[in-house]
Amino acid sequence: MIEALITGTLTGLAEQRQGKNDTTFVLAKVKATPGDGESLIVNVIAFAPEACAALLALDEGDTVALSGALTPKVWTDKQGNTRPALDLVASQVQTVYHVDRKRAATGNTPTP
Repeated sequence: MIEALITGTLTGLAEQRQGKNDTTFVLAKVKATPGDGESLIVNVIAFAPEACAALLALDEGDTVALSGALTPKVWTDKQGNTRPALDLVASQVQTVYHVDRKRAATGNTPTP
């Protein structure tokens, strides 16, 4: 298992689903851009209630940082080209909303 911290932007909206045994989870896709400039899509699944709530509160295009267990994969597109993909089981989700709320709570707001 690889423990990872991924940052990127939400692609589409996160979806809440109901699994077997009445487990609730959230699925999302995050577009991350590594140093070479080519984008990667990170397939995200979250089970932790706080992580699920944070993902569901986001809109498409919002910036997000996720940490959790990462699994690298490879997929083949319609033209037969192999592409990298990443699957992440998110245990923590951090957004600009969390940062703003924490700054406000501590009275540590940046000056423009």
